[in-house]
Amino acid sequence: MLGREGMRHNFFISIAVIAAASVIGTEARGQQAMTLRDCMQYAVSHSTKVRIQQAATGDAQLARRDAILSAFLPTLNASSSASYNFGRNIDPETNTYINTVSFNNGYALSAGITLFNGFSAVNNLRISRTSLKMGRTREKQVEADICLAVMEAYCNVLYYKRLCEACEEQVATAEQTLVKARRQEELGQKGHADVIQMEADLADRQYNLINAANQYESEKMTLADLMFWPTGEELTIDTAVPMWSEESLDADAVAGFALQHDPAVLLAAWGVENARRELNTARWQLLPSLSLNGGWSTSYYSYQGNQTTPYWEMLRTNGGEYVALTLNVPIFNRLSRQSAIGRKRNALKKAEAEYDQAQRDVESEVRRAVRDRDGSASAWQQARRKAEVQSEAYALNLKKLEQGLISPLEYQTASNNYLKARADEMESLLKYLIKQAVVKYYSGIEYIDQ
Repeated sequence: MLGREGMRHNFFISIAVIAAASVIGTEARGQQAMTLRDCMQYAVSHSTKVRIQQAATGDAQLARRDAILSAFLPTLNASSSASYNFGRNIDPETNTYINTVSFNNGYALSAGITLFNGFSAVNNLRISRTSLKMGRTREKQVEADICLAVMEAYCNVLYYKRLCEACEEQVATAEQTLVKARRQEELGQKGHADVIQMEADLADRQYNLINAANQYESEKMTLADLMFWPTGEELTIDTAVPMWSEESLDADAVAGFALQHDPAVLLAAWGVENARRELNTARWQLLPSLSLNGGWSTSYYSYQGNQTTPYWEMLRTNGGEYVALTLNVPIFNRLSRQSAIGRKRNALKKAEAEYDQAQRDVESEVRRAVRDRDGSASAWQQARRKAEVQSEAYALNLKKLEQGLISPLEYQTASNNYLKARADEMESLLKYLIKQAVVKYYSGIEYIDQ
């Protein structure tokens, strides 16, 4: 057992613990507290996942541009060459071998366009358009996942903040009760065992407060990490608990909307479209292809010791043009085209299965979310009633303890029940708010707009 000095030392320690814990959640001077919406916006604007997906969307935009240019514009190339030849070579004028130093200079300009290649250009254009929509949708999906994670971490911070406040109240009440009990012991109204039990109860309250404070700081760090908050800079958030508001969104209506607009379903549906187009492209590669090409070229040459035509006159004289229409008929390529068709057919089957699975998953998630929201609402209402009853019971037991009508152990049990009831009330409320936000998201309202 603790002696008088030990008990007095423990008393001063408890005061220090309360002072340190009360600092938790205090807003830093000069820094505005961030609301949940502020935290979401900050996290989305600084997230590396969003930046990675934005880069992928940029690649899809470039692919879209390339598909448009490839479908409607020809290729254009220009070339030039200059060379000295030493020793035996062919005279381009007489087409005979000569043995002298010569200089050759040539220019060429060519253009070509594919007139028909099995509709590959048209399909690539459509595929690139769908891929760009998929990239933008994935970007929104990543933002939604980040917002939900931030919301959950934010609610965890609020929960442990409220738990710290409840523990602080219990520590303060336990200290006041201990001071009175010591005075009553000096007057002979209480036994030493009761005082020791109250000291043990105070130590238990202090332990709970320290654990709650540690968990509060840990959850704040988790929230800061999700937001990419600057390391070493204090994060101050608005700890006001959102107001209760009951929603009555029907599960069938929410599921029907989600099956048409949810990003996962849209991505799977667009995946089926692209897989079907790629299969058609592979099939049409068995058809002939037709291309049109044209060009112009000229050259200049001279020999050492020989008088030649002036430079510009020879370029004009040697200039020539050509136009070519090329038909390419595939006959046999070791069944590579047939193998490509088989792979694209399997890819289409896979995409269709993924689409069916995405629909099933989203519908199940929506109905589960609605059920969880309704269950959380009922749990919060029951937890609120329980907290009210436990609050009254705690107040009555505190008076009984002061009057000596109950033992410290009975009071400790009542105090524990009251603390648990307050914690359950806050936990059920925050859980309901998260489930409600998920249902609203499936009904078309983004997390950041709620």
